Parts: sequence; structure tokens; C-alpha cells
Amino acid sequence: MASDVPTELHIQLLAVNIGRLETLVAGSTRRSGIRKHAVGGPVLCDTQGLLGDAIGNRTHHGGPDQALYIYSADDYALWSTQLQRDCGAGLFGENLTIDRWWPSPRVGDRLQCGDVVLELTAPRIPCATLATRMQDTHFVQRFAEARLPGAYARVLRTGALEAGQRASVTRGDAAWPTVVSLFDLWFAPLRDRRVLLDTLRAPLASRLRDTINRWLAATSP
Repeated sequence: MASDVPTELHIQLLAVNIGRLETLVAGSTRRSGIRKHAVGGPVLCDTQGLLGDAIGNRTHHGGPDQALYIYSADDYALWSTQLQRDCGAGLFGENLTIDRWWPSPRVGDRLQCGDVVLELTAPRIPCATLATRMQDTHFVQRFAEARLPGAYARVLRTGALEAGQRASVTRGDAAWPTVVSLFDLWFAPLRDRRVLLDTLRAPLASRLRDTINRWLAATSP
């Protein structure tokens, strides 16, 4: 089935963001790298992510299939209206802030920015760390209801990334799930076994693939 949008589009990289390990709550021993800030100049990007960026919980974050987290300025504009506060680059802990998403981004879509080639692998699932970062105990639910998850990506070709670069977007297989449909699947009260099996054909992040396999094991064949 052919895609109903152009096979190649272009976006702009507005910010490259890194963070260091720090505590989010006074007196806590848990440290996180979610507080990220935009940096100037080129930043080296390898298969593990951006050079100098810190990851606090490597059980659920980071690794080659979730090397970079991407969020868009368009989605932040919607959050700014909803939260009645300024929302901008790095607030949700993303590594790359782009100007906008292309229509219905899906797993397997690729971005080429200079020498760097990225492939989308999974939506971001909200956690308590994000709620703490936002100082809102209900933010996990608010994030889920907003259905603006952003996306993780693996690095297929390494190089340097810099704010202001243009990136070309090449669509993946139209049969692969969209990022938002995977986000909805995560929170669905019931999951169709056939949908889960079809989803596994896509180039998912390994953590998401493991979760879907667990869901399958709990369903009737």
C-alpha cells in the first residue's frame, strides 16, 4: 500500500540539547539527566546518543534503540497554551527539538541531518521522572491524554548535529505503525493479538518489542 504523502519531506533542527546528572528533588539520592539545555555548535552523535549527555536510568532510557529523543516546537506550542506557561527546547528532556512533525510519523521513518541518519523506533511513554520534572503529580495522565509523545530514534549513521541544520525525512513502510498508534496501544485496556503480531514486523525499539512480546504471551493464541 503506497503512502498518501510525499516520500521525502524536510524539517529543521531548532535545538540540540544535553543534560547532566542531577537530583530533581531535594534530599533524594536519585539523579536524572532529564533537565536538558540547548548547546551551541556541533555536537557529536554516536550510536549511544549525543556526546556529553547524561542518562540516569539506563533500564528504561538510552541504548542504541533509544539513543535520541525528539520533540517538536509545534507540540510545545500546544502545551504552552494548555499549561499557560512557556514550553520550549529541552523541557521534556528531548535531545533534538525540531520545528514540526511530518504527517503521521511512523516507526521506520528516517531523518538525515548532515551526515547523521536516524530512524524512529518508539513513542516516549511518560514516567514519574517527567512528572517530577514538570512539578505536576498528574502529568503522566496529562501527557497520555494529550497524545503528543515525541519519538525515540536509533542512529544508523553517526556524525555531528547542530541547531539550524535542515533534515530530510524519508518515510518507512506504510504498513508499519505510526508513533501515535503505538502510544495509544500502550495505554489501551484491550489489545488485539493480530495487531500486536503485525506491529512486531516494524523496526521497533528493543524495549517496546519485549513489552509487546509479553502482551502476546498473556493473550490467547
